[in-house]
Amino acid sequence: MNTRQAYPLVAVIATGGTIASRRNACGASTPSLAGEDLLALVPNVGARLQPIDLMAKDSASLTFADMQLISDAVGLHMSDPGVAGIVVLHGTDAMEETALLVHLQHASSKPIIFTGAQFTADHPQADGPANLALAIEAATDRCLAGRGVLVSFAGRLLPAWGLYKRSADDPDAFHSARPTACVASPRLSKPVSDVRVDIVAVYPGCDAAHIHASLTAQANGIVLAALGSGNANPAVIEAVRCCTQKGIPVVVSSRVPDGLLIPSYGGGGGGHDLARAGAIHSSTLRPGQARILLAALVAAESSLPSIVRAFGDGPEDSPRAA
Repeated sequence: MNTRQAYPLVAVIATGGTIASRRNACGASTPSLAGEDLLALVPNVGARLQPIDLMAKDSASLTFADMQLISDAVGLHMSDPGVAGIVVLHGTDAMEETALLVHLQHASSKPIIFTGAQFTADHPQADGPANLALAIEAATDRCLAGRGVLVSFAGRLLPAWGLYKRSADDPDAFHSARPTACVASPRLSKPVSDVRVDIVAVYPGCDAAHIHASLTAQANGIVLAALGSGNANPAVIEAVRCCTQKGIPVVVSSRVPDGLLIPSYGGGGGGHDLARAGAIHSSTLRPGQARILLAALVAAESSLPSIVRAFGDGPEDSPRAA
C-alpha cells in the first residue's frame, strides 16, 4: 500500500452555496463549481477525497425535501466502512437548519462536518478554500466522532445545536449558544419531507392573521419568532389557544439572537401567558432551528411531553428518542 492509499477517505458532499459560486456577466452569484473543482483548491490535505455532487442550490432555495436528501446522503456514506468522515459543502443562509436535521437523524459514529463560505470562489477574499481545508482535517480526526454534527468556519469548529448565522458579510459568520461537548439530542430519523412548519414573526402591534393563515394552510406546527425572552400580545395568545385546541403545536422562540428564553412575563401577552395558552418555549434554539426540531418531532409523531422536553434547557435535557 502506498502512502496515498494509507490516507483516510473523506466523502465530500457538494450541495451548492456561496462556496461553489462565481459571479456571472450580470454580476449575479450562482453555484457553478462542482465538488471536484472545489477540492482542487485544497490539494495538500492528508486525506483521499471522494466528491459527491448532490445538488447545486443556494441554500435559501432549499426545501425540507432537499434537506432530507442531504441527510439521507450523509447516512449513506456514514454506513460505508471505507469512509472515515464526511464533509458537507452548503450555503450559509440555511446551514444551521440542515446541519441540525442531520444531527437529529444520525448518531455520528464518524465526524460529520458542514462548511461553506461568505465570499464567492472568484472573490479576492475567498474564504471557501480555508474553510474546506479545516473541514477535511476535522473529518479525519477520530476524536471528533460521536460529537455530533460540527460546522467548520473561520478557523473554528462549532456544534450544530444552537447554531445561528450572526453576520451577512463577516467571514466569522456563525455563533453557537452551546459548547461543543453538549451534543446529546433526540434521535428523530423519520423523513421531514412532507411536514409543514411555519415561522410567524411577532412584532409590536401585530395581529394573529399569519397564525390563522398557517392553520388554513394546514401547517403541522408553528414557530413564533417572538419578542425578547419570548413575548407577544393578547391577540397572539388567543390564536395560540386556538392552535392548542386544534392539536397544532406552537413553539415560542425569539428574534433576539442570544440568551436562554424563559416564559416569565405576564400582562396578557407575555411568555408566561403564552405557556398558559399551550405554547412551548424553545430555551435555546432560535426560529430556524426550532422549525427543524419541531418538524422532526412531528414527523416522529412525538407526544406533547416529548416535544416539551426536546425544547427544554438544551440538548442534554432532551429525550434520547421520541
